[in-house]
Amino acid sequence: MFTLAHLSDPHLAPLPQPHWSELLSKRVTGYINWRRKRRFIHDPAVLAAIVGDMKRQTPNHIAVTGDIANIALPQEFLRGRDWLESLGAPHDVSYVPGNHDVYVPAAASYAARQWGSFMSDDEGIGGFPYLRRRGPLALIGLSTGVPTAPFLATGWLGVKQLTALTAILNDLKNENLFRVLMIHHPPVTQATRHKRLLDAPVLLRIIAAHGADLLIHGHDHRHMLNWLEGPNGSKVPAVGVPSASTAPGTNKDAAAYHLYRIGGARGAWTCELVSRALGADGAVVEQKRFMLTE
Repeated sequence: MFTLAHLSDPHLAPLPQPHWSELLSKRVTGYINWRRKRRFIHDPAVLAAIVGDMKRQTPNHIAVTGDIANIALPQEFLRGRDWLESLGAPHDVSYVPGNHDVYVPAAASYAARQWGSFMSDDEGIGGFPYLRRRGPLALIGLSTGVPTAPFLATGWLGVKQLTALTAILNDLKNENLFRVLMIHHPPVTQATRHKRLLDAPVLLRIIAAHGADLLIHGHDHRHMLNWLEGPNGSKVPAVGVPSASTAPGTNKDAAAYHLYRIGGARGAWTCELVSRALGADGAVVEQKRFMLTE
């Protein structure tokens, strides 16, 4: 049995105090939003409780699906590196960026410089998609983070990533590996268009043609489960997790993380989902448990 832990959208707080020159961009709207609302939602104590509980479950690997940063200040990437290292070594932690990590054009290079070892393949080569083999898992990291105009939180994969993903899934189809896609923006969502993955229809066609065993995401800050079409009538679970730092009492689901307990072999995989969430008393407790496979 291999246990994969998944958490997302930590939005590390508090936000570093920006220099006025750093706000001469989209960052200014994000900063105003942080001061007015988001700083009351993302609680460092809640994140610490979630991470502490997750570590006590001793997962074999940890996947984090984006949004360490808030407005992509340079200091946020240094702090993000320290936080990722606190979870584990780069071999044991996989990261994919979110829209807040690539809030402005310069941010992608900051992320690659500080977080690159958590976003690389088995040979240490960066770029997306990347492929990591861990136990029975093939972990495929995709980046949907792109700079956008103010008030937009859309994602984009692009032709290059989608072509490479097709090749990876095709190469893996005869290997005895449980294929996990890690992505920030969900391919299926009820969110408004200005928050969606714009080329999701192409991703869904690739999954329908080449298959996968699990897709995990964040972004919407909610518990989500959608069943995607796979080859030959199969179904692929797409599972979203709330922000790992959301305090209770907001209009989003309270902080949570997921554990996936995976066993079996190709054609007969088993995958149990265990959701652990912040309770009303501030303790992290098991919220639900069910099988994603028959």
